[in-house]
Amino acid sequence: MMFGNLSKDIRQYILVTFNYWNFTLTDGALRMLVVLHFHQIGYSPLEIASLFLFYEIFGVITNLIGGWLGARIGLNRTMNLGLALQVFALLMLAVPTPYLTVIWVMFAQALSGIAKDLNKMSAKSAIKTLVPTGEKGTLFKWVAILTGSKNALKGIGFFLGGVLLTIIGFKGAVVFMAAILFLVLILSLIFLNRDMGKAKNKVKFTQIFSKSESVNILSAARMFLFGSRDVWFVVALPIFLGQVFGWDHYWVGGFLAIWVIGYGIVQAFAPNITGRNRGFTPDGQSAMKWALVLTSVTIAVAWAIQSGFEMQYSIVIGLLVFGAVFAVNSSLHSYLIVDYAKADGVSMDVGFYYMANAMGRLTGTILSGWVYQIYGMAACLWVSVAFLTITTLISIRLPKHETA
Repeated sequence: MMFGNLSKDIRQYILVTFNYWNFTLTDGALRMLVVLHFHQIGYSPLEIASLFLFYEIFGVITNLIGGWLGARIGLNRTMNLGLALQVFALLMLAVPTPYLTVIWVMFAQALSGIAKDLNKMSAKSAIKTLVPTGEKGTLFKWVAILTGSKNALKGIGFFLGGVLLTIIGFKGAVVFMAAILFLVLILSLIFLNRDMGKAKNKVKFTQIFSKSESVNILSAARMFLFGSRDVWFVVALPIFLGQVFGWDHYWVGGFLAIWVIGYGIVQAFAPNITGRNRGFTPDGQSAMKWALVLTSVTIAVAWAIQSGFEMQYSIVIGLLVFGAVFAVNSSLHSYLIVDYAKADGVSMDVGFYYMANAMGRLTGTILSGWVYQIYGMAACLWVSVAFLTITTLISIRLPKHETA
């Protein structure tokens, strides 16, 4: 009854969020399952990183084309297509262990990468269509809630991946997650608005590259921001915690879960942290200042790890602080891109922006395996510092209280 009394836009927002939540939960669990399972059966850090190569490459392509596709056929179809592809990708990984070759897993991860970015682009773009024009405070709040709750669930997914691997094994885990997502897909097909996000004017494929200077600058900053996270987080950190500290799957999955859950909670409250409750709406200068704070935090953590200063305390406390500050940066970026994006065919600008996001993840993922294998954890963090310095410099050019 309560659900039926809500406005149409609120009901659609809840449906989009529910869809995104379930997808994110399984995506986080799959990431942890792949890292831990293949490390367990003898894969090197660089080989594990290569398993995510197609995941990130196809994420780049999907965001670029997916924005155009969403504007052409509607965001509900791109969201449901993402769910269907993820179900298929999970079932590909349910084959017997001898068939789980590097190439097979890379192709399954490619489908998963396409699915994830179709789903994310659709969810983020949908908010722009549901919030009345000009209500920037409401837009920031809704984006922050969606993004923050998503990342909290991704953290739970990390922990779930470690638990499922221990209890029912790799094959049982992926089959279980495929079944859950299939049920979500059925609900989405029935209840999601069929015309959501469809552009009023016909969009051309040549329009996939953004012509907005604000969007282009923010996209470049986003690429280096997410590269700075994934260069230590994706491959290096889970292996480092197991190899150096001797943590088992529960502890590794649990710590990363706490990190991402805390990250998501901070993202959800980012509007209050950045001054929305005092009537302040963040702009490009806000993004630059928070990037500078994150750079300073990362320098401190990198120095502590390199000097061997209280290693466990430094990595745990330092990276929790990194996560909190990174969360504010990410939430600011997520709000700014939805604000900068043009209203008609919003998925075009959002898709281009998340293409840059995927480029950053791709670069960070490959460097995470390679740099850690050759130079160690401290080097990964110093690369992160370099990326964040570039992010800060790029962010200087972001507009101040202007939209594209």
